[in-house]
Amino acid sequence: MHDSALSLLPPFVAILIAVWRRNALMALLVGVLLSHLMVANWQPVSGASGAFSGFIEVFSSTGNVYIICFSLLIGAMVKLLSEAGAVNGFIEHLAKLKLVKTKRQASMLPTLIGSSIFTDTNLSMFTAGMASQQLFDRHKLSRARLAYLLDSTCAPISILFLINGWGAYVLGLLDGFSFDDPVSVLIGTIGYNFYAIIAVALAYYTAYSGKAFGPLASASSLVDTQNDASITKVGPARVMWVPLVALLAITLTLLFITGDGDMRRGSGSFSVFWAIVSSCALVIAMISYYRLLSAQTMAKIFVQGLWYMAPVVMILVLSFAFGDVIKALGTGTYVSELMQVEVPLFLIAPIIFLVAAVMAFATGTSWGTFAILIPIAVPIAMQTGLPVSFLVAAVLGGGIFGDHSSPISDTTVVASIASGCDHYEHVKTQLPYALFGAMLTIIIYILIGLSF
Repeated sequence: MHDSALSLLPPFVAILIAVWRRNALMALLVGVLLSHLMVANWQPVSGASGAFSGFIEVFSSTGNVYIICFSLLIGAMVKLLSEAGAVNGFIEHLAKLKLVKTKRQASMLPTLIGSSIFTDTNLSMFTAGMASQQLFDRHKLSRARLAYLLDSTCAPISILFLINGWGAYVLGLLDGFSFDDPVSVLIGTIGYNFYAIIAVALAYYTAYSGKAFGPLASASSLVDTQNDASITKVGPARVMWVPLVALLAITLTLLFITGDGDMRRGSGSFSVFWAIVSSCALVIAMISYYRLLSAQTMAKIFVQGLWYMAPVVMILVLSFAFGDVIKALGTGTYVSELMQVEVPLFLIAPIIFLVAAVMAFATGTSWGTFAILIPIAVPIAMQTGLPVSFLVAAVLGGGIFGDHSSPISDTTVVASIASGCDHYEHVKTQLPYALFGAMLTIIIYILIGLSF
């Protein structure tokens, strides 16, 4: 069973359920239970006991606990910034600067904001969207164009500038392989994540040149009035940007300190945890100083933010547990040996990219995709001699491509809401750009594979 064809059953079943039910949580849970049942030689009681122990084992890792806490606290911080009016204050501050006078400048604004706020995808999209809606209307630019610019900067930037929940999550999946420097592996994925790079480049080209192709070129200015955001509370802009800058600065500083001068060897989970704790404390202090919210209201909103991230944390726990038991079954080792014999080296990265894309498209989320495929991609890289960062980047890029193409993706839905665009118009107008970026990515992966 171990290191055999049967070890493919759990990820195959997980993928099948993900595609069928469009539910990453259910897919991962079934995958974990089935894997432990197989490890226990199909003994139900032993399998259930093993699965329970596997969940407990997730919390025995300090790194995992740091990453789980980071994910919860980022939700609380974003909720506090929103309810205190800091996001609206930031938007109004941008409007007062009167930097936008032309169509090009109007298009560049959400692109730049989407590239700058990489700590949280939803925060980035809503901030850029609310700051740009009226400007796009004024310059007769379609809301579909705004939705495209938001979706093609915020999510790809989050997977390239990894000082956020995405980076912490992927780092947690990599930590299970006992790399000497998992942060270095994570950083290495940036240069190989061609889909994300191409998506951002296309967005900037579209914003700067004003040119559009396919359905986006003839998109109407159809506005979904149900998605219009209304400003209710306005706080000082600095309440938003100071903690975000602090989050970045503290993370980089702690990576430098824990890595003895080499950030690539620093403790990523430790660094992001204490950075988010410090940033949350700073947010609370600034909200209190400016008397934007009462202590009781802050406590209530803080808990709401934690609760909002509960589904993400459930995926995190299941992902870590699934990754551990998949390694115990030897699934990655078996697939890597099979690919080494049956699949030409130059096709491995494109295949992984496409499998990740299909999974993310069907489920509407990349995180469950990462959990299933990274534990398979890493052993393949180790067995074939391909760089680990190369194949992990193929998983990450494929997940983002699937997100961009899927009408049920959370990022696609949020981009539609943040821009006030009809959702299916956004999906229709963005798809040609996503497909073009994916085709270029596959070609580049094949060329790189031929060089090994």
